[in-house]
Amino acid sequence: MLKIADISYSVEGRPLFEGASATIPAGHKVGLVGRNGTGKTTLFRLIRGELTLDGGEIEVPKGARIGGVAQEVPGSDVSLLDTVLAADTERAALMAEEATDAHRIAEIQTRLADIDAWSAEARASTILRGLGFTQDEVTQPCSAFSGGWRMRVALAAVLFAQPDLLLLDEPTNYLDLEGALWLESYIAKYPHTVLVVSHDRELLNRSVTGILHLENRTLTYWTGPYDQFARQRAERRANLMAQAKKQEAARAHLQSFVDRFKAKASKARQAQSRVKMLEKMETIRVPEDAARTVFTFPEPEELSPPIVRMEGAAVGYGERTVLSRLDLRIDQDDRIALLGRNGEGKSTFAKLLAGKLEAMAGRVHASGKLRVGYFAQHQVDELRIDETPLQHLIRALPETPQPKLRARLAGFGLMAAQAETEVGRLSGGQKARLSLLLATIEAPHLLILDEPTNHLDIESREALIEALAAYSGAVILVSHDMHLLSLVADLLWLVKDGRVTPFEDDLAAYRRMLLTPDAPAKDRPAPPRAPKPTREAMLALKAEVRKCEERVNKIEEMRDRLAKKLADPALYEDGRAGELETWNRKYAEVMDGLRRAEAMWMAALEKLEKAEAA
Repeated sequence: MLKIADISYSVEGRPLFEGASATIPAGHKVGLVGRNGTGKTTLFRLIRGELTLDGGEIEVPKGARIGGVAQEVPGSDVSLLDTVLAADTERAALMAEEATDAHRIAEIQTRLADIDAWSAEARASTILRGLGFTQDEVTQPCSAFSGGWRMRVALAAVLFAQPDLLLLDEPTNYLDLEGALWLESYIAKYPHTVLVVSHDRELLNRSVTGILHLENRTLTYWTGPYDQFARQRAERRANLMAQAKKQEAARAHLQSFVDRFKAKASKARQAQSRVKMLEKMETIRVPEDAARTVFTFPEPEELSPPIVRMEGAAVGYGERTVLSRLDLRIDQDDRIALLGRNGEGKSTFAKLLAGKLEAMAGRVHASGKLRVGYFAQHQVDELRIDETPLQHLIRALPETPQPKLRARLAGFGLMAAQAETEVGRLSGGQKARLSLLLATIEAPHLLILDEPTNHLDIESREALIEALAAYSGAVILVSHDMHLLSLVADLLWLVKDGRVTPFEDDLAAYRRMLLTPDAPAKDRPAPPRAPKPTREAMLALKAEVRKCEERVNKIEEMRDRLAKKLADPALYEDGRAGELETWNRKYAEVMDGLRRAEAMWMAALEKLEKAEAA
């Protein structure tokens, strides 16, 4: 059991925790959530004893092992497998001990059997493969891999060591979709207590049994996965608002009595008793809503389809071909998710579309007016740390007045204070928002997003989903966030074996395929599916939805003009009854037309949804 009792802690005079308490039962899997900057990582450091509390205490069972991913594995000549095996320090010490006493040898052998030491290599290899390494790679030295891949080795090491309390801080930030799905399953089956900081809704829904919410410097424990927590929290806030409203009415009633009768001798006693009642009433406080995160993408003009067409194209590096036989087209209303394991070529394909790589063979036709926006995680790291966000925008749009540039920054949640702060002092989420702004600043017709949600909290991820839903350009999306993919993408392309081809099933089927890779396709559970509509049919349905929506918008504009006319007081003067009747009749006709247009729009949407689900 992990017990957090009445803790307080401040950083440079700013309190992060004030009287915060929570209890995590042994063996439970708990998600630690809260907006960026509230102190989640600091709480992990307090639990590990790396920081000293100002007050209160944190209790863990005596002798319990606490483990977490503190930093990446250094680039040594030690193999990935041996690096992970070394994380089990007890096994490593027992294996290295050169005992000569028969009694001690028997003790060592018994203990090695107890900790299942003989299956260690197989278990370590399974974890490494689950996190994206091939069987050949697990024997290679750590120095052969980049920092992001060595972070995976560090994660594999702590998972292999199986501490009694496992602390994971944004573990999916260094994983692809396939690794994230594997980790979801692993955490759910982990034999000990897990506390994981994550903004990945799917992980928090599938892997944990409770949510520890950090807000207003206090901790609240909620049972159930994230969606249940979000629903219960919203209901609780609504109840508090209703109670506060009733209390305010009661206060007003009591105060009214006091104000009316406090000067009358016959009512003085009753007035005084009501004053005491007012003093004893404990004010019901409703938690303040945090400022809502928003993203505002500029709208591009419409181009004739397709905006990109590939004919037998190939792409790679130097003389090495990564992808070939690319015969694909992209239209401006496409929302495409790229699926495939790390190393298969998703980022290479994105760079080809972004114009950062040239086709090695075949042809890539792009609209002459096509503008492409490209966001990749490495671009966040390439921001100028000694400049402010405002200076970044001044360089990108030198002719634009500063007030408009500040408004653009505010449209991405970077308010006045952040606009003048050096990038090096911004949080990871604020840097990501700045990079997203720079990627979309010229209203691209095609927006390529390669892992855009790293370092974004849940509220920012939801804001990104809303912005992409309203955006009128094409989207190419690479992400380990299943929630984002499921709500944004309407086309799935699989990058595998040097090809990019349409994936004819849905994300749920792809998840099943990844988690049961050895099962024959016929044995994998999958719901019966109707024949998938042709691309032409899908385009026709999408066009019909757009036409219906435009028709509704035009009729609504007519309705608003008529309503404004009918609100004119002069229309109701004597002698204008006939004119008023005419305008009322027109208004009724427009409202009838609006109802029919909305019904047609809904019918078109239902047809499109059924086709997408087929």
